[in-house]
Order: sequence, then structure tokens, then C-alpha cells
Amino acid sequence: MFIKVLSPGFLTTVQDLGRYGYGRFGVPVSGGMDRFALCAANQLVGNSWESAVLEFGIEGPTLEFEEDCVIAVTGAGFSLLVQDKPMPMWTSIIVRRGWRIQIVKEEKGTWSYLGISGGVHLAPVLSSQATYLRGGFGGMGGAALKNGDLVPIGRQPYGLGELAGHEIPRIYHPKYTESPTLDIILGPQDERFTQEGIDTFLANEYCLSLTSDRMGYRLEGPPVKHSAGADILSDGMVFGSVQIPPNGQPIIMMSECPTTGGYTKIATVASVDLPVLAQTSPGISRIRFQASTVEAAQARLRELYAGLKNAASSPEDDLMGFAG
Repeated sequence: MFIKVLSPGFLTTVQDLGRYGYGRFGVPVSGGMDRFALCAANQLVGNSWESAVLEFGIEGPTLEFEEDCVIAVTGAGFSLLVQDKPMPMWTSIIVRRGWRIQIVKEEKGTWSYLGISGGVHLAPVLSSQATYLRGGFGGMGGAALKNGDLVPIGRQPYGLGELAGHEIPRIYHPKYTESPTLDIILGPQDERFTQEGIDTFLANEYCLSLTSDRMGYRLEGPPVKHSAGADILSDGMVFGSVQIPPNGQPIIMMSECPTTGGYTKIATVASVDLPVLAQTSPGISRIRFQASTVEAAQARLRELYAGLKNAASSPEDDLMGFAG
């Protein structure tokens, strides 16, 4: 069972939640940029959150289905056409064999996800199907999709009609905005900055640079001053680490960030705000930061994903839960 790529768009890749446990070998986690939207796409089509999906950036693809299945498109900045008819995002929809879908770029957002019942079904590399573009492995040969590719999908479950028609209402989405204020946890090298530098970082807004990519989002704004230089012995980095190089301009590490880095890190963006950060638009978005605590950030994250777990439950699920 396959999906045929009629037009690949600009940056369509296979992604999942990433490959963990290989950082000591220098292998980035990679995976989806907006992991909440990726999980939501999978939930809507009856997959586990860890299943592989298609991720779109900048320009969406046109695809043809060679099997009846259920799909859902989530994320921000795109719209969905099925057989040239507009269909809702964040909703599970049946598509029939031979039907075509088109993912169309809109305003206000950067990444979108296609979940497919049965999931994208490729051989994992280092325990993940995620495409690592810079390394050239995972996904479809380590590269973005191209014209004529046949993307294999898993066996379809029985009762496709029961999967269709579910939605995740906007109230349960992250608060996507072009001008977010992101919660951050100061450190691990905040002592390497002057108090003036920390105050500058927290008091000003930064424009998202056009040079941003899946490895890092570069910001432009008032420089953040170091107290003892920008260089450190290389140590670990994660999705959300905020490096400050010698020029004082912050760089936020994203999905394909290196496992280590040699510049001071003033803070880490709270995981709950990474989907919002991922969906900001280079050259347009302006970003602010506010200090938070680990406990507060974890509470917000639990609340966000608890909402996702409950949002797409069917009436039968509710009744079964009540009866239990």
C-alpha cells in the first residue's frame, strides 16, 4: 500500500518523534518540528503518537492514494484540498483509492503534518523513521520527497468509517501566534552573562531571521552581553536550548540541532512552548521571553497533552470511561 507523490512541494519529509539514545554518537534527535501537531495527526487517525507522518514546510505536496484510508492534517500555515474541495484541518477524513489531496500554503504558520491510518511504514534507522536531512538518513533515503516517490503505509484497520469525523477543537491547540512570549528556564550558563545582558534578553523582542532552519532559529535584536566571553567547553544541547554566540544574537536550537555546542546557553525554552516557537514565520515573527520555573513549565505541558488525549475521544469512548 502506497501514497504516490505527484508534486513534492518544497520540503516534505517523513518524520516521527525522533531518535533518542544516540546523542553520545553525535546523532541528533531530529523528528517533527511541531511535535504536538504531529501527535495530534496520529491520534486523529487512530495511530500511536510515535507513528511516522509526513511533515510539510514552506510549500505543500500533491498526493494520490492507492488505498482507502483515513487522513488528518494538523499544524499551522496550510490548508487541505481533497479532490479539489476544501476540507477542515485537525479533522479525520476518509479518502478513497485514486483520490488526490493537495496541501496548500497559507499565512501564519510554517509546519503541517499528514497523519495516515496505519502510519508511514518504512524501515527504521537507529530506532526511528525520522528524516535527518543533514545526515542523509532516515525517511525516504534521508531526503525530502520527490516526484514519483511511492511512500509505503501500514495495513489499514477495520472500521475506517468509525475513525472519520473526529476533530480536535481549537481550544485544545497550542496558542499559535506570530508574536509569542515564550516561557524559558534560565541556565545552564546564565552566570556567564551580565545582569544587563539577562535583562536585555527578557525585556526585548527579537525578530526571527530568514536564515532559520530545522537546526536552529536565529534571532535578531538587541545583543545580549556576556560577562566572560561566549566560548565554553562543548557540552550538551537539546531542542529549545538558547545559545548566545559572540555577536550577542540568540540562536534557539531546533529539531535537528547538534548534540553539543561550544557557546554559552542563557536559557532553555519550555517544551510546552516549542510548538508555538516552531510555527513562527522567518522574517515576520517577533519573539519575547519570560522566565519561568521547571515546575510551572511541566504543569503547563501536562495540561496541554491531557487536553489532546481527551479532545478526539468518541462518544463511545466517553461512555466506556463513564461505565468503568
